[in-house]
Amino acid sequence: MDSYVSFSPRISAPLFTVATSSFLVLAYNQAFWERFLQAIGGVSLANLPLLAATFALLVLVFNACLSLVNFKPVIKPVVMVLLVMTSAAAFFMDQYGIQIDKAMVQNVVETDTREAGELLSVRMVSTIVFLGIVPALLVARLQLIYKGGPGRRILLNGGMVLGSLALAAAILMLFFKSYAPTFREHRELRFLLTPTNYIQAVNGFIKQKLARPTVVAPLGRDAARGVTWAGQQRRTVTVVVVGETARSMNFSLNGYPRVTNPRLAQRTDLINFNNVSSCGTATAVSLPCVFSSLGRENYSDGKAQSQEGLLDVLRHAGLDVMWIDNNSGCKGACARVGYEDISQPVAGDPLCNADECYDEKLLQSLPERIRNAKNDLVIVLHQKGSHGPAYWKRYPAAFGQFGPVCQTNDLEKCSREQIMAAYDNTILYTDYVLDKAIGILQQVGAEAKVDTALMYFSDHGESLGEKNMYLHGAPYIISPPEQRSVPLMLWMSGQYADRFKINRECVAARAGQPFSHDNVFHSVLGMLDISTAVYNPALDLFNACTHG
Repeated sequence: MDSYVSFSPRISAPLFTVATSSFLVLAYNQAFWERFLQAIGGVSLANLPLLAATFALLVLVFNACLSLVNFKPVIKPVVMVLLVMTSAAAFFMDQYGIQIDKAMVQNVVETDTREAGELLSVRMVSTIVFLGIVPALLVARLQLIYKGGPGRRILLNGGMVLGSLALAAAILMLFFKSYAPTFREHRELRFLLTPTNYIQAVNGFIKQKLARPTVVAPLGRDAARGVTWAGQQRRTVTVVVVGETARSMNFSLNGYPRVTNPRLAQRTDLINFNNVSSCGTATAVSLPCVFSSLGRENYSDGKAQSQEGLLDVLRHAGLDVMWIDNNSGCKGACARVGYEDISQPVAGDPLCNADECYDEKLLQSLPERIRNAKNDLVIVLHQKGSHGPAYWKRYPAAFGQFGPVCQTNDLEKCSREQIMAAYDNTILYTDYVLDKAIGILQQVGAEAKVDTALMYFSDHGESLGEKNMYLHGAPYIISPPEQRSVPLMLWMSGQYADRFKINRECVAARAGQPFSHDNVFHSVLGMLDISTAVYNPALDLFNACTHG
């Protein structure tokens, strides 16, 4: 026992960084090597030199970085943290097929504890323990041998850095003809190489946060109601439902063979847009983007947070605005309007389970709000929707129509059919929630003599095993259509359409045209006839269909 406790292997400090670099390249980069092999045409005798050179190149670059901090009080803590963090990153990439960039880091930071808890699994813990914590403890036991005094160590480390970079440069030049097209055509590779992917992503996220201005610039302060408001005695209530992780291809309204929209399909007054793309592939990007005036090409988190958005413009025009949330917050989109969080479960509430509340709870106060509103009102309902991987938790048992379903967050234990069935049940439940919301607007609107409308769109889509990818959050430039294609629907009462002179048949005729989240900001202003200099009629999907 005593000999075990005193066991402390000895290794020279330069050899330690080389060994650590080799371990990082081999142990944590399964996703990178799989994608790299696909990019170069697989394993073959002709490709062996390129594979060996790539391994050596990565080891040399990692070794140069570690040699910069190869000093006695620093190197072991740095390596121990790297091992644990890299094991976690490798697990999520291997398990869900994700790539790590700045937006993914932002999504992780801004998620809530319940969403984060759904990602915990035995496989995740065991991976971090055996690939992260155990190697880190072994590093803690090592005795690193340093030769010479501080000056000699600095020279030795500098020589290791320069020598590693020189050899790496030589390999890069020798195989540049192969690397150039591979990395140009497969940009996802840089998001798959750990630990550089998450280090760069975290660095970019921190810079973004530090650069955020503290003063919010005004937007649309000139907003005013147009001529269609003149002389009107009836109030308006416009409901905007923001879906979560709903991809359009699983809506039977869009041709999906499984009937996931039985209720909405019966509504002849519902307009369904079937060719809509999202601003991002994660809530932390799409949500502030869709409520900003920036558009996807000009969007950045810093820009969105530094100026007012759609809800502010509506408020400037004199409308009351309320955000009701059953998710993890509005990501800044509702910072200056009324806000209510209904996501916390209440004991005994049939609309909640032990962990969360179902989306139907968003509608609980809707009739009262319509009746009691003193002013024209815009209400945003933010759904929990189809957020994964715990899809089976997103709907009441009565909506478990498709099965058998996956009932674990460890998706590797489930077949694609089980995952898809659970996901489709979430869409079936969303169909019910939207149909019920429209029913409330119809009934209470008629009783209270209020003109009502509902717009629904999702923040982003979801991968359900296509190309071995799951969940969402892929870098947009390489994201699959499953994560970008989102539903968009519109319902208006006859009085609402007449009031704002919107030709519903004309709008329905445009339902198959390509639209995106970029259209939402200007279309909401257009449907409500809000005049402001920030309104762009070219992006208003109603503009071609207004008359009078």
